[in-house]
Amino acid sequence: MDNERIREICMGLPHVAETLNWGHHLVYWAGDRDIGGKMFAMTDLDSSGIGVLSFHCGAERFHELIENEEIRPTPYLAKAHWVTLERWDALRPREIEEELRRAHALIFEKLPNRTRANRGLPEPERKKAIRDRKKVLAARKGRAPSKPSIARRAGSTKSKSSSKSQPKGK
Repeated sequence: MDNERIREICMGLPHVAETLNWGHHLVYWAGDRDIGGKMFAMTDLDSSGIGVLSFHCGAERFHELIENEEIRPTPYLAKAHWVTLERWDALRPREIEEELRRAHALIFEKLPNRTRANRGLPEPERKKAIRDRKKVLAARKGRAPSKPSIARRAGSTKSKSSSKSQPKGK
């Protein structure tokens, strides 16, 4: 098993995109990342990290997998039930393929409705929907929040600075 075989497996799954992130990680996404897709696996291309392959495995499988000495919780992602294989031979090739298919299925079912709706579109329409969504997201970043603050919605007229200067309980 190696990065090329992992790429073949992941790209063979339905509605998968790949990106190069964090300098040397090839990340596989269920759905398009730009419109709400979620990552389900990643490989370390230059083997400079802590492992060779990381993937989502779900809460039930997480504890089973980390019992293997060569599989450990993925830093920063363990809370979301991700594991990292330290070496390619930590699992048999067939097991790795099964885990990647399971990871894709688990993440794919959690995709937002907007992302799911785009998956069945013909390629030109899907690309247009992605472009439109990127425009909406870019416009949102440049704009101030449109919702009023919580204090104003509650009818309070005190500003934050005036409430800090008054002692509590008096």
